[in-house]
Amino acid sequence: MATTKLTLSADEQTVELAKRIASEDNISVSKLFKQLLNDFSKKRRKEDPLIERYKNIEISEDIKALKGILKGKVPENVDYKDIKWEYLKERHGL
Repeated sequence: MATTKLTLSADEQTVELAKRIASEDNISVSKLFKQLLNDFSKKRRKEDPLIERYKNIEISEDIKALKGILKGKVPENVDYKDIKWEYLKERHGL
């Protein structure tokens, strides 16, 4: 991945703090900055309440029994967009 140089302004104490933390972790200040931004963006992501609601629901044995039922029935290299396009062409005479 190509990198781009970025110039930041900070007071002396902040610069020294960044250097000290990076040194303690044996990484560069640039890598520290990247890690901090990645961590910050993960914390800012809002969880979908619907997904959160269903995360802890137990799946019934009847539903679990359906797992893999279509395995081998559809080729692995199928592109569903192509299938959809073929269906629409046939249905609408395109």
